Amino acid sequence: MKNFNNKLVVITGAGSGMGRAYALEFASLGARLALNDYDATSLAETVALVQKTSKVDIHSAAFDVSDRAAMESFAADVKAALGNAHVIINNAGISGAGKPVWATPLATIERVMNINFYGVVHGTQVFLPQLIENGEGAVVNVSSIFGLIGPPNNSEYSAAKFAVRGFTQALMVELRDSPISVHVVHPGGIATNIANVPQHQAFSDKYLSTPPEKIVRHVIQGIRKGKPKIVYGNDSFKTLIGANFLPLWLMNILVWRDLKNVIDRSDYPAISSPAPAVSEGVEGSNSL
Repeated sequence: MKNFNNKLVVITGAGSGMGRAYALEFASLGARLALNDYDATSLAETVALVQKTSKVDIHSAAFDVSDRAAMESFAADVKAALGNAHVIINNAGISGAGKPVWATPLATIERVMNINFYGVVHGTQVFLPQLIENGEGAVVNVSSIFGLIGPPNNSEYSAAKFAVRGFTQALMVELRDSPISVHVVHPGGIATNIANVPQHQAFSDKYLSTPPEKIVRHVIQGIRKGKPKIVYGNDSFKTLIGANFLPLWLMNILVWRDLKNVIDRSDYPAISSPAPAVSEGVEGSNSL
């Protein structure tokens, strides 16, 4: 798709960050909007901001994207209010516990997977029939650079983002002969509030610096050009190069060196190098 004027764009997680930036940018291009967020107050703020600058039709609904029934109702309500969707931006997501695998509660893993992966699945499946009925459209699923590498203290988040990547790449192949373009987005360090909790603060301060407006404009250009993989944001290029060209053992070392000082290591076991062996019979040696 190249022209978004009067097209209907669905955006999940539109209450802040990249989702809000998508809403404002697409509205400036004349697109009609269907917006979702879990936080009703933040969602209303986004709607008000759009209405201040653009005279476009907006339908909004506050619900959890992990709720399949709620997503199906949203799709039906959007179609009744504004017609078929043309673009779906599956952007909603949350951060994880910020702990290593052995200290991450199963409930947290399930919650992150339900929102960050199944939310994408739900949004794709319920709106894709509308795009197909239109005979044109674009599916944009937001992964992460953590869908390219496995960072410490982010196992559940990374797992969900790898799943989004695989799901979306398979969809690309399935729809390759259709008028629907499919895109997977791997944002780098984008300045959003996804990591604004104590266990992620050091990481946020160091890495989350790219304004969300910049990646949104880059993604829109990627949609126009039919670019399947869109990688953009702080540290994204070096992550892409490393993930594609370095051996995994070396990439793991570099990732640890880069992140070890901005993660909470209080749950890590105390690991020390073993004392060198001392030959038996040497004066002053200790026998264990």
